[in-house]
Amino acid sequence: MARDYDLVCIGSGPAGQRAAVQAAKLGKRAAIVECRQVVGGACLQTGTIPSKTFREAVVQAGFGPADGAARPRPPRPTAERLLERVRHVLTREAEVMERQLRRNEVAVHWGEARFVDPHTLELTGPEGSARITADFVLIAVGTRPTAPKGVAVDDETVMTSDGVVALRRLPKTLAVVGAGVIGIEYASMFAAIGVEVTLVDQRNRPLEFLDGEIVDELIHQMRNANVVFRGGESVERIEVSDGPVRKVAIHLESGKRIVSEMVLFSVGRTGDTERLDLPAAGLAADERGRLKVDEQFRTSVPHILAAGDVIGYPSLAATSSRQGRLAALHAFGAGTVELTALFPIGIYSIPEISMIGSTEQELTAGRVPYEVGIARYREIARGQILGDDSGLFKMLFHRQTRRLLGVHIIGTGATELLHIGQAVMTLDGGLDYFLHAVFNYPTLAECYKVAALDASNKLRF
Repeated sequence: MARDYDLVCIGSGPAGQRAAVQAAKLGKRAAIVECRQVVGGACLQTGTIPSKTFREAVVQAGFGPADGAARPRPPRPTAERLLERVRHVLTREAEVMERQLRRNEVAVHWGEARFVDPHTLELTGPEGSARITADFVLIAVGTRPTAPKGVAVDDETVMTSDGVVALRRLPKTLAVVGAGVIGIEYASMFAAIGVEVTLVDQRNRPLEFLDGEIVDELIHQMRNANVVFRGGESVERIEVSDGPVRKVAIHLESGKRIVSEMVLFSVGRTGDTERLDLPAAGLAADERGRLKVDEQFRTSVPHILAAGDVIGYPSLAATSSRQGRLAALHAFGAGTVELTALFPIGIYSIPEISMIGSTEQELTAGRVPYEVGIARYREIARGQILGDDSGLFKMLFHRQTRRLLGVHIIGTGATELLHIGQAVMTLDGGLDYFLHAVFNYPTLAECYKVAALDASNKLRF
């Protein structure tokens, strides 16, 4: 029986978009179903791109990492000014994606999809309902913020990360519940522009997957920006006051109470699979709405694939793109390469953080002999030029083989700077490369040379 498409991707975020384009390049009939009226998924509309653009708007307004000098603060920007740049970038990025899909002859259907059977989808959109069939279906619907319990999200007083892109005003005080990546990013951005931020989390330390020294430096710099950390605390209940100036009272289980103009909940994300009617396709999501897949991104129904945030860790836009492409290659028998376990992590807080490879904690727990090489931005001419004297750069090398085991950075340009170390690690390089390499001057890349020399000096004894 001939079906309408060889591959239909539900969702047009990084995974769905890359999968559809890859299928088209293999000569297959590919389509995307998108419930919004613009492509890009949550990544473009409410997640990665808007949050990183918001950060850039904050930095360009003069609220970047402090350089330790006593300088007058610029006037606090308005929400409208910060979000103007966000809206511009979202429009341009959507245009780029739409052109790419048209160029590759990928069909786009607007509307919500649900399974009728394992090969059939019913679409409900602006122009009514229709059904399409496909040999393969890729579920790439992403995730949505987990809603807080006991209080309604109005995106004015109580909001999730999705509501930041529609913010009408900047509060004077903000409570952020959840110190994961998203919570840390937004807490640091709002604090940078003078909002009094209180960060609440059940854990005593945020971002425990990062190198401990990097987290210590992050906490130090965020405290300097007047962020108050409330670790080891759980929210008991939320009260929103009525009146001309609405406020939020957050009651903690310890008995503490935090009052602020707004509260931002960042307590995890849930797979956006509720509306798909998965049982009709013979599938079931876990308690967090996520789907389990094998190494080739196949679900328990072999012709139904899943990729991106909806399958869980690592839930990064970069890895989701790669997963979508590999899923399409595997579906049509053209894929032999697996997703690498060595991928970079970037956290767009203020200051910026990036890492790849092992942390000191992991190497210590594994009894791996290692040496540390340190460089500080204040020692690097480029750091002085950029006005960042608090950046910290470290590399971890195996004491015997001298191989590079990890790179950890906090400071300006960390997510870009990391890729030199990523390339060296991927090619099994190590200390000797950095000792002999010549880097442009003045650049932040000199951190690699300084840190390598530091490690080399320690290894002489």
